[in-house]
Amino acid sequence: MTTFQGILLGLIQGVAEFLPISSSGHLQLAQYLFNLGEVPLLFDVFLHVATLLAVVLYFRRIIWRLLCVCCRWILRRSLPRNRTALAEKHDRKLILMILLTTLVTGVIGLITSKVIPDFSIRAICVCFLVTAGLLIASAVTDKLICLHYAASSGVRGDRAFTGVRWWQALIIGFAQGAGTLPGISRSGATIAGALFSGVDRVTAGEYSFIVSIPAIVGAFLLELKDLGAVAGSIGASPVIAGCAAAFASGYVALTVLMRLIRKGRLEWFALYLIPVGVLGLVLLH
Repeated sequence: MTTFQGILLGLIQGVAEFLPISSSGHLQLAQYLFNLGEVPLLFDVFLHVATLLAVVLYFRRIIWRLLCVCCRWILRRSLPRNRTALAEKHDRKLILMILLTTLVTGVIGLITSKVIPDFSIRAICVCFLVTAGLLIASAVTDKLICLHYAASSGVRGDRAFTGVRWWQALIIGFAQGAGTLPGISRSGATIAGALFSGVDRVTAGEYSFIVSIPAIVGAFLLELKDLGAVAGSIGASPVIAGCAAAFASGYVALTVLMRLIRKGRLEWFALYLIPVGVLGLVLLH
């Protein structure tokens, strides 16, 4: 792999990890089109870690707040003056929901890795179409819920903040587990799962990316055994260049996506996924 190819794969990873179009599916598609052969899985995980840093930077205030709450909870420290008991209780509940989602994701991910074989390019293209269907269906569901909220409350616009309940955390965890399949967007699946279960848009977007942190860290730790394979078959230069490209493009893509989520425009990405999936089924073998 050349440095240019590493940068290209990093750009694809950074954009596709956050935009709901499936980074794993696009990486495999790029590897197929550029005839890169079998790229060690840890290289993909390194790119995911680079985009993870973009998530941490973007949501740094929320992440720091939750870490402080977790430390106070474990050490039984008193609340700071600018913190209410109600806010502390809400964040403790959020931490538990993140753990529950992560547990479900881990179980589903282990099952899919053992039971489902490696995906062909055509299977990935089918999954692109599945992701497009999820985005359209979740957008329609969200708009219907907003209309119902407006009719019942007399207030136009987005729904009120709802938080995440335990059964919604289960659904989101299942959706994130399904997002481990190439062609199924992790961000698209988790945001769609949140919207389907009634979570408001802003919370759905934030929660989707916060729960990606333990999932990516877990995948990285599991693949550390392939570190020698990455160094031997790829080299340091493409890895470093790819990670830098993934971080930069990922932060920009995340910023754009959060704005689109607030506006309820996720279905726009189906306009890209549908022709890509159809053309892939027709042209690629």
